[in-house]
Amino acid sequence: MNDAMTAVPEDWGTALALVAHPDDLEYGGSLAVAKWTAAGKHVVEVLATRGEAGIDSMDPEEVAAVRTEEQIAAARAVGVETVEFLGFPDGVLEYGLPLRRAVAGAIRRHRPDVVLSVNFRETFAGGGFNMADHRAFGLAVLDGVRDAANRWVFRDLDLDPWPGVRFVLFGGSPEARHHVDVTGHLEAGVASLEAHRVYFANLGQDFDPRAFLTGMCEPAGAAAGVELAVPFELIEM
Repeated sequence: MNDAMTAVPEDWGTALALVAHPDDLEYGGSLAVAKWTAAGKHVVEVLATRGEAGIDSMDPEEVAAVRTEEQIAAARAVGVETVEFLGFPDGVLEYGLPLRRAVAGAIRRHRPDVVLSVNFRETFAGGGFNMADHRAFGLAVLDGVRDAANRWVFRDLDLDPWPGVRFVLFGGSPEARHHVDVTGHLEAGVASLEAHRVYFANLGQDFDPRAFLTGMCEPAGAAAGVELAVPFELIEM
């Protein structure tokens, strides 16, 4: 993360959050969503999977039901009413035409100005190798934005093309050069992350949502010249 960070433009009205799993958005991205919905912007969440492979001690079908409910509660905490699931299998997402088609379809249905996702780079911002689902889905998001704009790609969707996405934001990226000032929205973000209580209870280690979010937002805020900020990689389309 650079010492100087540029503010993410906020002169738009609609955003589509596209992530691989329940809880992906809540490690910072939902703080930005809380700010945007409080300002009257419309945000929709679309998830590739229901996170059924995320709890080792529980049956995947049971996990899918639990994590679906937790994600809907997490979305409500930051003012999002519409949450959709694309139905891809957790843990084995593959970059390719089916994933690109599903992403393009979601973009054409919701017609956002901005797309929000999570890090697709090989490593996380703080180090450590990124997981396969994130890498595959993030690339599919970028290509799906272009696909959605091309009327001759995925014509079988029977949806009008949408060339209106201005940029895509990726949270947790080691290439973050932009920020969203989330001062005043910490409580909503904490509540959103805390909604994943069954998931965290089964991780086998203590996790403090408030400490995690403040530990990220305070240094980013200092770099941005505000109290609290969330860093993003911004890719213009």
